[in-house]
Parts: sequence; structure tokens; C-alpha cells
Amino acid sequence: YYVPKIYCRGPNPAPQREDLLAQHVLLGPMEWYLCGEDPAFGFPKLEQANKPSHLCGRVFKVGEPTYSCRDCAVDPTCVLCMECFLGSIHREHRYRMTTSGGGGFCDCGDTEAWKEGPYCQKHELNTSETAEEEDPLVHLPEDMVVRAYNIFAITFKYAVDILTWEKENELPGLEMIEKSDTYYCMLFNDEVHTYEQVIYTLQKAVNCTQKEAIGFATTVDRDGRRSVRYGDFQYCDQAKSVIVRNTSRQTKPLKVQVMHSSIVAHQSFGLKLLTWLGSVIGYSDGLRRILCQVGLQEGPDGENSSLVDKLMLYDSKLWKGARNVYHQLFMSSLLMDLKYKKLFAIRFARNYERLQSDFMKDDHDREFSIADLSIQIFTVPSLARMLITEENLMTTIIKTFMDHLRHRDIQGRFQFERYTALQAFKFRRVQSLIVDLKYVLISKPTEWSDDLRHKFLEGFDAFLELLKCMQGMDPITRQVGQHIEMEPEWEAAFTLQMKLTLVISMMQDWCALDEKVLIEAYKKCLTVLMQCHSGFTDGEQPIVLSMCGHSVETIRYCVSQEKVSIHLPVSRLLAGLHVLLSKTEVAYKFPELLPLSELSPPMLIEHPLRCLVLCAQVHAGMWRRNGFSLVNQIYYYHNVKCRREMFDKDIVMLQTGVSMMDPNHFLMIMLSRFELYQIFSTPDYGKRFSTENTNKDVVQQNNTLIEEMLYLIIMIVGERFSPGIGQVNATDEIKREIIHQLSIRPMAHSELVKALPEDENRETGMESVIEEVACFKKPGLTGRGLYELKPECARNFNLYFYHFSRAEQSKAEEAQRKLKRQNREDTALPPPALPPFCPLFASLVNILQSDVMLCIMGTILQWAVEHNGYAWSESMLQRVLHLLGMALQEEKQHLENLSEENVVTFTFTQKISRPGEAPNNSPSILAMLETLQNAPHLEVHKDMIRWILKTFNTIKKLRESSSTSPVAETEGNIMEESSRDKDKAERKRKAEIARLRREKIMAQMSEMQRHFINENKELFQQTLEELDTSTSGVHENSPVISDAKLTALGPEQTRVAEHRQVVMCILCQEEQEVKVDSRAMVLAAFIQRSTVLSKNRNKTTPDPEKYDPLFMHPDLSCGTHTGSCGHIMHAHCWQRYFDAVQAKEQRRQQRLRVHTSYDVENGEFLCPLCECLSNTVIPLLPPPRVLFNRSVSTPQKSLSKMFIIFCNSGNSEKMDQLQLPEGFRPDFKPKNPYSESIKEMLTTFGTATYKVGLKVHPNEEDPRVPIMCWGSCAYTIQTIERILADEDKPLFGHLPCRQDDCLTSLTRFAAAHWTVSSLPAVQAHFCTLLASLVPNEKNGNLPCILDIDMFHLLVSLVLSFPAIHCQDFSGVSLGTGDLHLFHLVTMAHIIQILLTSSTEENGMDQENTNSEEEVAVLTLYKFLCQCTGSALKEISSGWHLWRNLKAGIMPFLRCSALFFHYLNGVPAPSEIQVNGTNQFEHLCSYLSLPNNLTCLFQENSEILNTLIESWCSNSEVKRYLEGKRRAISYARESNKLIDLPDDYSCLINQASNFSCPKSGGDKSRAPTLCLVCGTMLCSQSYCCQTELEGEDVGACTAHTYTCGSGVGIFLRVRECQVLFLAGKTKGCFYPPPYLDDYGETDQGLRRGNPLHLCKERFKKIQKLWQQHSITEEIGHAQEANQTLVGIDWQHL
Repeated sequence: YYVPKIYCRGPNPAPQREDLLAQHVLLGPMEWYLCGEDPAFGFPKLEQANKPSHLCGRVFKVGEPTYSCRDCAVDPTCVLCMECFLGSIHREHRYRMTTSGGGGFCDCGDTEAWKEGPYCQKHELNTSETAEEEDPLVHLPEDMVVRAYNIFAITFKYAVDILTWEKENELPGLEMIEKSDTYYCMLFNDEVHTYEQVIYTLQKAVNCTQKEAIGFATTVDRDGRRSVRYGDFQYCDQAKSVIVRNTSRQTKPLKVQVMHSSIVAHQSFGLKLLTWLGSVIGYSDGLRRILCQVGLQEGPDGENSSLVDKLMLYDSKLWKGARNVYHQLFMSSLLMDLKYKKLFAIRFARNYERLQSDFMKDDHDREFSIADLSIQIFTVPSLARMLITEENLMTTIIKTFMDHLRHRDIQGRFQFERYTALQAFKFRRVQSLIVDLKYVLISKPTEWSDDLRHKFLEGFDAFLELLKCMQGMDPITRQVGQHIEMEPEWEAAFTLQMKLTLVISMMQDWCALDEKVLIEAYKKCLTVLMQCHSGFTDGEQPIVLSMCGHSVETIRYCVSQEKVSIHLPVSRLLAGLHVLLSKTEVAYKFPELLPLSELSPPMLIEHPLRCLVLCAQVHAGMWRRNGFSLVNQIYYYHNVKCRREMFDKDIVMLQTGVSMMDPNHFLMIMLSRFELYQIFSTPDYGKRFSTENTNKDVVQQNNTLIEEMLYLIIMIVGERFSPGIGQVNATDEIKREIIHQLSIRPMAHSELVKALPEDENRETGMESVIEEVACFKKPGLTGRGLYELKPECARNFNLYFYHFSRAEQSKAEEAQRKLKRQNREDTALPPPALPPFCPLFASLVNILQSDVMLCIMGTILQWAVEHNGYAWSESMLQRVLHLLGMALQEEKQHLENLSEENVVTFTFTQKISRPGEAPNNSPSILAMLETLQNAPHLEVHKDMIRWILKTFNTIKKLRESSSTSPVAETEGNIMEESSRDKDKAERKRKAEIARLRREKIMAQMSEMQRHFINENKELFQQTLEELDTSTSGVHENSPVISDAKLTALGPEQTRVAEHRQVVMCILCQEEQEVKVDSRAMVLAAFIQRSTVLSKNRNKTTPDPEKYDPLFMHPDLSCGTHTGSCGHIMHAHCWQRYFDAVQAKEQRRQQRLRVHTSYDVENGEFLCPLCECLSNTVIPLLPPPRVLFNRSVSTPQKSLSKMFIIFCNSGNSEKMDQLQLPEGFRPDFKPKNPYSESIKEMLTTFGTATYKVGLKVHPNEEDPRVPIMCWGSCAYTIQTIERILADEDKPLFGHLPCRQDDCLTSLTRFAAAHWTVSSLPAVQAHFCTLLASLVPNEKNGNLPCILDIDMFHLLVSLVLSFPAIHCQDFSGVSLGTGDLHLFHLVTMAHIIQILLTSSTEENGMDQENTNSEEEVAVLTLYKFLCQCTGSALKEISSGWHLWRNLKAGIMPFLRCSALFFHYLNGVPAPSEIQVNGTNQFEHLCSYLSLPNNLTCLFQENSEILNTLIESWCSNSEVKRYLEGKRRAISYARESNKLIDLPDDYSCLINQASNFSCPKSGGDKSRAPTLCLVCGTMLCSQSYCCQTELEGEDVGACTAHTYTCGSGVGIFLRVRECQVLFLAGKTKGCFYPPPYLDDYGETDQGLRRGNPLHLCKERFKKIQKLWQQHSITEEIGHAQEANQTLVGIDWQHL
């Protein structure tokens, strides 16, 4: 009754109000009833009585970090939450860290999930609990139990009824009180439509704004439904029809329902109740148990009528929000109570088929479906086994799976339709069944009951049925003549195979655990294989093959003509089981139980052999016309994901066949399948073949087929590293894989892991053996750590390792031969020694000494001996030599392991020494080898042949040694040694000749060079001189001025000789001297706004049109930085280049809209030489001050005199009132000394600085242009000074030349820019600037002394001074003016420091030296105290003040030194070029300041006292001193990027707790951390998009504009990658500073190894930021990788 009154009273939900009311009116009374007292006391009592659960059960939020222990977890789905993990023993183990997709829960406390350490410290079991299975209800009072039953039964039933209610406008069993006819138009979520479609449709349907539509769409996506209209039925229905009409074009329409408002109200309340139940049972295990009983009680309708069943079966019809709520309830109730978990598991298994088929039709992802709970149930070993035996779960899953794949061909095999998106979607759904099967099998049983055996075998039968439908699916036939028209469908079959690979492996593991099961499974598998082969012989005529006196009957079959399929899972499963028979020794214990005698080996090998022949023919290029689908199939057949159950097992099947039949027969069948029988069986056929067949292709094909067949024989004999085939264990197999991977090249850990097959626990077993075979090398600043093969492992290298691809094989061969050459060994790569075969496969080796094999080898060697007549190839010979080597190794091992009574049956050496039979009398193999040893056309194989002959001799001796004394041995050796020595001597002689020849040539060349230099002597002299001049910066400390003290400014300024500067244009290669009147030369430059030095990022930029940038605030909130790559061009060359770039861009726009990494409309271009991003050019100028200085030797004026002049000249506009100071001529117009082209470039760069710095349209007339130029000069010098200070580098001598050139040009440009601006404007600027320090009545409201950055002020004053000076003929030199201005600003800065320095007089060991400096500073400070009216703190210690003052003023002095150095070109004294102690004194002397800075005040005391008083009387200063406002204190701290935690999971955790600021409490999908200011942002989502300059941009882009004036550095926490953004269109990803223990980054957190901060890499990112190279870095990245250009960076 109350429900509709509380919930849903209007069009817009107000959840807070509703929840309050509901708690008050509805839930409160129930809690009272349940507790029988005030719930505020009742619930805590229950909690105390309750024993804490040892299960953690924390349900994960999206993006929360989860941890799995690789050593102790029973399977990879066992995870811990961060809290439990940090308190467990597993943090010391090898663990894996992932981010949760949301929904699972923490397995802490579950003893079945962990091999050891199941509890963290928090959940340690209370040891007193002996009675584990006691009923938790005993802890509750009885009346409460009854009440709880009542209330739980009613509320749970009500909630279930209302949620599963289908009618739209009446209620179940509740009569409506008031019939208010309001309806909701309810929109539901599905996974088919995109955000864009929904937003667009809603705007049309319920005409709302885009913002509202986005809000609707986000809620629908989050909660699964949202009302989009409220009103009467008609009104809602109309909206519904629009939505349906709009979304039904491509796919099924969006689901929309018009629902009565009271139904919606009851449903909202139903959900509220379920959440409430979940929270109530959290107080007590007893209540939880009661709820489980209520939920699982059978209802009146028998089967499936309990409440839990109802909800489960209705799952796919519920919306996302409702599902989440009741899944959470199930997790906190049923899955936390062990007794009921079992009962629930049974219900789940019984309904499994229905749940799965509902899920197939469901339009939601798996994570929202109840089917997803299988992971919680099936992975518990005891439950899984119980379900197999009691509910026959295995069979159910497989049968359900088969039902969903209905398409079969006539033979009953699977047939897949075209793999469209929809097909793929459905197929992905079906695959989740395989995952369930994997969960069920993942933990292997330790003891078997008869029941389990029976049910497992029943499941195995069902599995064989499934494999039978796959045997031979997707058969293919070779295309002859024309190319295939339609690529056949192959992906689905391979996807199925990949998914099943692990299940097949696990089935075999289960079989291996029990002998009875293994024998039964083997028989069953064989029967099914027989059925598959039942049509084996019909229609194919038998033929007889004979060769070398053996003959065999087989069938006529041509792979290149008939159908053939790659999918043979039944044969391969049998091969696997056969190996297990050998491994578990069942084959020897119970041979009578096994049908080994009934096996027909030719039938077993037939299909695998066809498959391998198919691969060989594809390599030989015979199947080219079958298109890519076949190439892809062959690729996956060998790929690491599939090969375990495909390629590897086919080799095993052939090994099985050979070990049971006559090797001669096998080889003949093989020759016939490879279609090579003719060549080897008829003598001289090869010769005829190659002469008759003029077609090169056919000959080539045949050669490849012979090579492939030999390779196959090598594999059959040599691949015995699987336990069961050879006498090895599993680690040997992995070691061998690693050795062969690393013999290609050193590899990173992740590459190795990718190259090795994973088991069902995602482990490769690599870590346990890697240390034995490889050494690890740590990475540097870039790159990653690599494993290198230990040299002693190289002898295990097998060139014909069966997992090498063709490319890998040739790389490995190359690498290994190179190694041997480096070690001065011969380059033979002999076959490695192999482990012995297991008894079941022992007869395999005889293939090497069978007659047919010897015949094949002999024939090929003969071809090689008479190498002209035949088509043969070197790789064929190489393979034969390898086989010979293998056979010799084998015989040697047989001989070495000889015991007394055994006779060696392996007599290869005798067989190869025998010449051929009569008619053709071919020479013996041995004889041919000796002939080949000296054949000139076989240089490469000489070493190998020599190795074979040597081994042959060793074996011969071994055979004799059993009869004769060991003397004979040495003689043979001597012979051989001598032949080797001869060979060595020959090599040495050749090398010597080559060396002499080289030396002769070198001598000739150097002679010619000398000749040339002598002839062109004067040319060389010139270049040397030029070299001297061009590197002027280096030679400036010439001895002329070394004795004198170097001074950078003022009348005492050191005079420096003029240097000619000759530079070359990178575009036309012409050289030119930099002169005032010549054509302009320019540097490519990039200007950007910057906040790197900012102390206040929250400042909003005022309207750029009206903003006056004359004074820079000391918080440097936004400066303009200029950088350059230092490449020089003629101005006209650059202009031409830039015009060409623009024209190209316009043409491109007409053709197609491809982004470039630079934005031409903003004047950007790439430097033509180094492709560095630039957006303007700086003109190169000679030192400008020399031009303007008319030094008239007049007596120096003191500071005070000068100010009087200035103050008056400032009023020059009011001519009539004041007579001008003497010598000032306002009508005098100075002549501009610069050439036209230089003037043009001065304007160009000035305007560019103005445009970028203020974000306005260019306007060269604007009076703010010169201010921006001076500002950029000052800011750039400040950033460079900070970088040098942070790296503890000296001020001069350590700048890279590009920065040095940039600063020189920038300072000179800024000094010359006034010549192209309007003179009155610059003069007015000067007067205003000066007035801020020397107040006059006219200029009011200027910023107070605390709000001016003194260095910016200094630069602007000094650079604008010439504009006044040029009209002043009173004889004050420029230098004097500079000095006075500098002194004035320095004094103002000192006052600034003293006012703001918060000196804490902590009792530090004060050296009360009372030197003059300290006394003077104290005096000054006391004077300040008077001026400010004693608002300053009393300070008695001069030492503190002086220390603070020195520290505070140092950055200013360093910047000034740089500035005057570049302005006046005075070289820096050598003391400042190194980091010494007395930096301060040296700086003062260079800047002609007294060491005791306070002397400045004493010299000019009369005027300064008045100035200081005026400064201190400013109202802002007063407010500061009264503590009403802040001010920057000095020295300013350097800005750094934020501190990152060492362990990456802290960041993940921080990000998982971060919820999107806009959509209330919703977890953010892509939390992104700003590395500059530490703000966490919700990136890449609609909810946080904002509008910026008329475009929608994502949170990161918007943040860059406030925090970094367009440039940003972010860390995307879920992806673990760094993101650089610049502006709206530029961005790139950058490797993160987090590395795992193997020195690799893990972008995308795919591998999940623990990550730790690498300080060096983080410093590197910080340096990029401080040097303003982020934009440049992005430019380079985008040029290098075109895919980056297409990303919509502004949406991040």
C-alpha cells in the first residue's frame, strides 16, 4: 500500500529521498520486528554472538586489483583481495596481479582453493572451533528464529514475485488502492546497440538535449533500465514507437516497455528488499542459514519451484540492475554457507541446460548472466567431483555443447556457416561451455571411486562423440588451374580446436591417473577411430610398392588430388593415450588387457601422414591457388597455441606406427604419399626427370618435397623429448624448448613465455628451469631485460628442431654458426646426443639402417657427387648428412652402453661401408662422402662431412677396442689430425695473402689523400679558419682577456673582439655570414605555452583580447617557452619550404582527410632536416647592443640622477608643461640598421610569440607583441636555469648546442625587436615598468612589489631601454643604463625576499661571525620593520637573514648572468663553468655587483629610503603582512612530477576506489592519473566530456588546458601506460616507468607480473617535461607510427 506512495512519484527519480522514506516507513518496522528491540542495539548484539566467518567473501568492484598465487593457487581463478593478500604468506611467493572485471569474490579462507596458506592474518581460523559442522542456528534465540523465518519467507517471496511478474499494468495478488493512471516508458539495455545509436534515438524520441540523452544512456548502461518518459499511457506509448522504429533498421530494436507506475514502484522496492536482506544476514550466520533455507525450500509446484530456482530461470528476462542485486545476494548467502553451497550447486547443475540455452538467447554479456556463477561452483574440487558422480555433470556440459552446434554434413561432421559478426557472437557464447568443462576438470582427483570412474568414462564417451564430429571437418581439395573464388570458412573450426586444446590435454591427464580408466579410454578411443576409418578402403584400389627387395601393399591416394583435412582430434587423442601407456608402464604390466595386436599400423598413420604431406606440399607451393585460408590453417597447425594437440601428436602417431611395423614398409608408404616413389625406386629416374622437365617449378617442387620428407624422418627419429616416448621427464622438454628459442637470439621473459605452450593453469613451467640454461641481463634506460643462452648449452642445439618455423630455423643456423666462428671452432652443427627411447618405441631407430633409407641416402649422395646431371639441392644434402650423423651417434651410444651379453643390432657403420649390389655397382656411402669432402662446390658442408668421417673412425675403433689393445686408436687419430693440420695450414696461408692485399690497398689510398691535400692547400687552410670562427662559443676564453676580471654589463663591461659568424643553410647548402644588412638566416623554433614552473595551476586565464601581460606574477602561472632544434635556413628558403608544405596540405584535404602530426593551419611544420615539430623561425642576428651603443665618454651619473631624468622623461607627452631634460630629442627617429628581410623575420617571430602566448589572432601592430617577446626570453632562460640547478650542473659550459644557439638567438632577437615595433608604445611600456619600482603620480594601480616576477621585469626594462635611449643625447651610455636598471631591480628583489622570507629561528648552530654582510642585512631589515610599521617578525640573527637572502637571490642572479651573457656576448669566467664553492661571489663579480649586496642600498640611500617606504606602504603589502593574503616566498621550489608509489598495485587500488565525479558513485572505466598535479580523472567516457572551444572533449584533454596549458602527462592506471597529450589532436602512448622483475613494462596489464617503479625511467619522463619536449616527443612518435595519427585524442 505504501510502496507506490513512496517510490516513483514523478518523472525524475530522487533516490536519496525515496530511500529515506522507505527505511523509515517500510524497512524500519521489519527490523524492529526481527530483533524484538531497537535494531540499533539488536544488530550489534547479533554480531557479537556471531563467530566471525573464516571466509572473506568480499565481492570485487570493477577494476579492483586481485591477486593469484602462482605457487599455491589450485587454479588461476582462486584470487585474493588486496587486504587479504597483503596479510597472507603469498606476497613472498610468485604472484600474479590482475584487475577484476567485477563480480567475483575473494577466496581467502577457502581451504580448497589453496595448496597452502589459505588464511590471511585477518581470517585465521579460531582453533577452538572443533565442531566444524555445528548448526549456526544455536546461537540465535528461538523466538527470533521463528520471526526471521516469517519475515524472510514473506519478503523474499514478494521480491521474487514482483521481479518475475510479466504483466505491464496490474499487480500480483495485491489490489491497487488508488488507480492513478501514470505510466513510465522504460528503456532497457542490450549489448547490440552502441552508445551513439541510443543517444541519437532518445534525442528524437523524447526530444531532450544531448546532455540529457547522454545521462539517460549512461544510466541505462549502468542499471540496465531507465524511464525516459513519465505520463499517461498514450504519451509514453508514442515515445516507445519512435524508439522502436528508429533502432530496428540494422538489428533487433531496443527493448522498450510502457509500465504502470505502481509496478515500477513495487519493483524498485523489491530490489531494495533484496539488498536489505543481504545486509541483514551479514550480521549473523544464523540469519544467513535461515535465508538459504527459505530460498531453497521446494514450493507447492514440485520441481524448480523454490524461490532460488525461479529467480535463476527467470534470469535472462531481468534487467542488469536486478540481476546484479540478486547475484550479490546469492553470493553473500548461498555461496558463503558451505552446506547450502552444495545444495545450490546441485540445483545449478540440474538446471544447467536451461540456464545455458537462456544465456545463448540473452542479449547481455556473460558477466551479467547467472550462468557466470559456474566459475564459483565448478572450480571447487569437492563440488566438481560430487557433481560429476551424482549429477553426471561432464556429460551434461558436453551434450549441451553439442546441441548448440547443430550444423552437420552428410558424414555427421560439424559444418560452420560464414563467420559473420553474429555467428562469431553466438559461437563465443557456446565456447563458454568449454570453459565450464575446463573448470570441472581443472583439479585432478587423487583417489578414484568406482562411481567416479564410471561417470568419467561416460563423460569421456560424450567427449569422443564431440571429437568424432570434428574428425575430418573442413576438408579441402587442391585447386588446379584457377584461384579459389571464395575463401572457405576455417576460423570457427580452429577457434573450436584452440578452446578444446586444454580440455583434450586435461582429459589425458585424468586418464593417466588411473590404470583402469586409461585402458578403458584407450579401447574406446580406438573403437571410435575404427568407426571414423570404416570407409577407409572402399573405392580406393590397393597397389603394391616394392623397393630394395621389400614390398608392401597400400592404397592409391594422392594428397594433391583428393580431399584432405587438418582436423584429426580422434587420431591425436589416441596418440596421446598411447604415449601414456608407455609413460605409466601400463603397456608392460597388462599387455593382455590392451588390443595392441589388433592395431593396424598403416591405418593409424594414414591420416596424420596425409596431414604432414599437405604441409610439405603447401611449403613447396603446390597449393598456392587455395588462397590464404589454407596458409592460415597451416600456420595455426604449427602455432604454439595448437601444436600440442595437433602437429606434435601427428609426429607421435607416426612414431607409434613405425615402432610397430617394418621400417622399410613405412618408408615406402611415405614415399608414395609424398609422391616421390618413382624417383627413388627406378634407378636413373632422377636424371631423366631433370632433363625432360624443362619446367623449373616442377623440379623445384620436387626438391622441396624431398627436403620435407627427409626433415620428417629426422623428426620421427629425433623427437623423443616427451615423457613416454624417450626416457626423459617434463623439465627436459621445457629446457629443450628454451634452449632452441634462445639459440635464435636473446629474448625477453615475455617473449619466451609466448613461445612456450601454457597448461590449464596458464603456467609454462619455465621459471623452474630457466636459471639452468640462461643468464639474465638487466635493461638500461630503454629496452627490456634479456635472457642469454649459457654457452655450454649450445651443444644441445638441433638444427632440425621440430618447433622451428622456416624463418626461425635459418636465423638460428646463422646465429649458431656465427658463434662457432667467434670461438674459432669449425662451423659444423652436428646432431646432438639424444636420450634413449622407452621400450614401447625402441624399435624406431631401425628406420635409420633400413634398406630403403640407405637407398634414399645413397641416391641423394650420388646426385651430389655427379652434381651436373641432376636436380638436387644443398639443403637436401645437408639433411642427409644430418641423418647420417644421427645414425652414427645412435650406434656410438649403443656401443658405449653395451653390457656383456647384448649384441648390438644397430650396425650402421658396416652398412655404409658396403658398396652397392651388382648390376650398377654404386660406390658405398662412405666412399661418396670421402669424394664429397674435397668437392669444390660444397665448401659449406666440409666441416660436417669431416665430423661424420671422424665419428665413423671413432666408432670403428670402439668396435675393435673390444678385441684389440687401445694402441690402434692413436694411430688413426694421428692420420686424421695430420689431414686437419694440412687443412688449417691452407686456411692460414689464404688469410695471410688476403691481409697483405688489404694493407697494400690502404697504403695506396692514404697516398692519394695526401696528394689531394697538397694540391688544394689554400682550400683546407680556409676551412680550418672557418672552423675556428664558427665554434666561437668554445674559443671565447682567448688569452687576451684571461687576466682581467670578466664583467657582463655596465660601463666596465669587458670588450670582446667581434667574431665573424658563418653558417650554412640546410635547404640550399649555401654558406653566409650573419650580418646586419645581409639576407636573413633563421632557426626553426617551436613556441608553446607552459606551466612547468607554475606555482598556481588554478589560475583562470582572463579574456585574451583584453589581458595585459606587462607584469609577470611571481607564481609564473603560465609562461611562453621557445625551443629550437638548432637547424639554420635562409629566410627565403624557409618561406618556400613552408609554402610547399601548405600547398601539399591543401591538396591532401581535397583528396582525403588524413591527419598529419603537425597542424599547418596553426603554422606548424617539421624541421626539414630532423623532422622536429616547429611553428615559427627565429632570425639569427649579430650582437644587437653594439649597434645601438653610441658611447660618448661623459662622466658617470649616479643612480639617483638617472631616475630623476627618467621620471621626467616619462612625462614626455605633456610637452608644454615640462621642459625636457637636456639632450633629449623626441622628434629624433632612430634609423633601423636591419635589412628588409631581417625586419620581416623579426616581425614574423614576434607575431608568432604573441599569437601562441596569448591564444589570439596574429596582429603585428598590437602593442603587446614586444611584451610577449621579452616574456618568452625571460621564461625560457628561467626554465633552463631550473633544469641546470636540478641536475646540479654548472651554469655555463653544459648546455647542449641546440639550447645554446636557441638562447643566443632568442635573447638577441628580443633585444632587437623594438626596432620593428612602434616606438611610443615601447617607450610607454618602459615608463610603466619603471613606475612599478619608481612610483610617480600618474601611474596608479600597478601591481605591488610582491606580485611582480623580478627577472621578467629586469628583462623587459633592459630590452625596452634602448627605445628611450635612442632619443637621449645627454651622453648616458647604454651600459650605464643597464647597470642602473639591474641594480634597481636587484634591490627590489632583495626587499621582496626579506618581506616574504619566513625565517624560523630554530636553534641551528649559528655562526655568529657578525661579518659586515650580516650586520648590514640586519640594519636593512630593521629599516624595513620601521617602514612596515613593525608588522614584520623581530629577527635578531643576521646570519639567518644573510643565509636566506643568498639562497633566495641565487636563481635570480643565475638567470641574470645567463641573460647578460647572451645579450652582450661576454664569455663566462671559468669559475662559473664548474661547480665550485664560491659561486655567489663569482656571479656577483661577473654581474658587477658588490659581494655584500646591501652596499647597493648604502650607496644610493637618499633615494632608496623613499622608494622602500613607497613599496612598503602599498595596500597589498599591508594585507600580506597582516596575514590576509599569500605571497610567493623565495627561492621557489622546483616543480617535479608527483611521487608515485613503488608498488603498482597501490595505484590500481587507488583507481578502483575512484568513482566518476559526474555520474553519482559509478565506478570509472578508465581512471587516469595526471602526473603533473596528481588528479585522478575519468577518461574516455561520455559522462565526463566537457565542451572546450566548441568541441566535446574528454576529461584528460580538458584537464590539460587547466593544468598544463594544453600539454599533459597522464598514467592510464588500468592499461599501465603513460599518455602524452598536446592540444586536441596530438597524443601518443609512452612506456610506463613501471617494470616487472624481468625488466619489462606490462602495457595493458596482460601478464600480471608484479610491477615496481623504475626511478631512472620516471626521471627520464620528468626531464622530458621540464625541457618542454613532450610535444616534440609526440611529433616524433606520430611520424614514426601512422596509426597514432588516426586516434581521436581529444576524447580521452
